[in-house]
Amino acid sequence: MAVLEIDNLSLALPMAGDRAFAIQNLSLTVERGETLCVVGESGSGKSMTALATMGLLPRAVKATGGAIRLEGRDLLKLNETEMRSVRGRDVSMIFQEPMTSLNPVMRVSEQIEETFEAHNALDRAKRRARALELITEVGLPDPPAIARAYPHELSGGQRQRVMIAMALAMEPKLIIADEPTTALDVTTQAQILKLLDALRKKHGTAVLFITHDFGVVSEIADKVAVLQHGICVERGTAQEVLHNPQHDYTKRLLAAVPSLEPPPAKDLSGATVAFDVKGLNKVYRGRGFFRKGREVRAAEDVTFAIKRGETLGLVGESGSGKSTVSRCVMRLIEPDAGSIRIGDTDIERLSQSQFRPLRKRIQMVFQDPFASLNPRRTVGRIIAEGPIAQGVPREEALARARNLLDLVGLRPEVIDRYPHEFSGGQRQRVGIARALALDPEVLVADEPVSALDVSVQAQVLRLLQDLQKRLGLAILFVTHDLRVAAQMCDRIAVMQKGRIVELQSTHALFAAPQHAYTKALLAAVPGGHEVGAKLAAEASA
Repeated sequence: MAVLEIDNLSLALPMAGDRAFAIQNLSLTVERGETLCVVGESGSGKSMTALATMGLLPRAVKATGGAIRLEGRDLLKLNETEMRSVRGRDVSMIFQEPMTSLNPVMRVSEQIEETFEAHNALDRAKRRARALELITEVGLPDPPAIARAYPHELSGGQRQRVMIAMALAMEPKLIIADEPTTALDVTTQAQILKLLDALRKKHGTAVLFITHDFGVVSEIADKVAVLQHGICVERGTAQEVLHNPQHDYTKRLLAAVPSLEPPPAKDLSGATVAFDVKGLNKVYRGRGFFRKGREVRAAEDVTFAIKRGETLGLVGESGSGKSTVSRCVMRLIEPDAGSIRIGDTDIERLSQSQFRPLRKRIQMVFQDPFASLNPRRTVGRIIAEGPIAQGVPREEALARARNLLDLVGLRPEVIDRYPHEFSGGQRQRVGIARALALDPEVLVADEPVSALDVSVQAQVLRLLQDLQKRLGLAILFVTHDLRVAAQMCDRIAVMQKGRIVELQSTHALFAAPQHAYTKALLAAVPGGHEVGAKLAAEASA
């Protein structure tokens, strides 16, 4: 018997939706010990399928036909009390955005233990011991310290591992993984995929894996289903879909996967320096995640410069200090030492009130679009907010917001919608439009395409490159995706434990990495060795 059977499922959207159905006549099957990957563009219905299986659909979305059977039991016919006993025990979900899924006022261990408590499993001492085992199992450093930490004290990748630990707690029959490795670097991603694979083999767990990353699909999928606008346009084994796609949509998705081979280098010899960072330091101290008296150097003597029209990539594993550097240069957190200059202005020496009028010169695209957008404001107001604060008339700012929505691939008519009415990828586009609203000189992009499917990712990268060419924009591009870095960045700085261990042109770094850590990162990317060998041969010739 199949663990999960989705039979002719249709989910109706409210009257104001982009289309009549989020999912239409969808049929999928996941066997015991099998991984089914569901792929498709943002808004294709992937997450709606997962939420319907978990009984977590928004009230406005209704199942109008079909069935969702877990080992023969139709989940659509269960009431909320019955579903509560199923969630966590029989089916668990790893959500896409960990910061919005974790309780900010509960320690990590307490949140994992809560899963056992909800199902009256284990006594208090055993719950605590098992929580520590799970923290260790998902590869988090210093498990006792992590257990005492609050979510805000962890990096994005570490928070995602906590979510995975919670999902694994009751060893469910089915795990639904909604983009679980989106926020993770390549080496951590490999560990998590290996962990999920080991679990399904050990316990015969079925996995419904939602992703836009075809590298992940090639690593773990037994079967693949491709969704477009809520309709399954292709399904088959991973081998069939990846190597012999039949539908034009599947072919377009595969063609949009970024290459590890960088494009030709730009000529920046005559460009002036737009952004200059020297000797940046940031040390975290405190109780909770860090034991008393312990210091964590999140940024140590970080130095780099970015020319007008240049993109500098900042890469490294989760917790390496990438996001700390990006927030320090934005003055969202205060560095302990160092110089930060935009053009001829040293912004590090300014007070927050003095810096406020200059904020339009440096803007940021955040990693987590849902957490960074005000849920009580329309997207039009969110995008127009910055220009209005800088003195632009309201109507002019809203007109500019419409143009920006069109520029990032959203219809201008959505200007009056709220963030929760968009998919994850669409929300990230809103975040990019907001960052561009003030025509900044410097753009700090912290994982700006990590939540996007490959086709939308390619569009956004082209958009950023076009804007950079037109405006002479200097971009600090923080990413864990080396394929994206290869296509987007002119130079790459590799961070490890708060320090830049290597900084080279993108071509030189991929052809001949110097540091052992850089070599390990490149080795973790499928196809990295072949591309590196090709580039090295070209360089020597």
